[in-house]
Amino acid sequence: MSQPIAPSFVDSYTPALLAQVSQLISGEFHVIVQAAGFEVSDWRVLSTLSDGKPISIGRLAQISVTKQPTVTRLLDRMEAQGYVKRIPSEADRRVTNVRITPRGQKLVSELMVQAKLHEDQVLEPLGKDKAEELKATLRLLIELHRPPA
Repeated sequence: MSQPIAPSFVDSYTPALLAQVSQLISGEFHVIVQAAGFEVSDWRVLSTLSDGKPISIGRLAQISVTKQPTVTRLLDRMEAQGYVKRIPSEADRRVTNVRITPRGQKLVSELMVQAKLHEDQVLEPLGKDKAEELKATLRLLIELHRPPA
């Protein structure tokens, strides 16, 4: 009788598993994003801003998983197109916040519907309870490891 093969390091290493699942699932949706005429980076920024609340450019870069200089360049273009608006922070004059405009919201809203459908397809095999538990666990890990604002 042969010995069972032990899983490789990356098959049981959480950061590697998270990176792989992110790449696979995001890659599936990025095809839809690009078919809709969006750049993936634009989608990430606009979807992050979609709740309409102002957010600092630094936090936007963290959440959208985009380097801050890249976010700044994207915001320059998006502001010129009327999709976002920069707002000085009332609490700290060194900080600039950004929020989505109604025009930006309209642009991203249909893609958000498609994103939700894609998410539903991805999570459906897990069942509702497991899917919600997974999301809660991921939110907790983010909260535990996110640098302060």
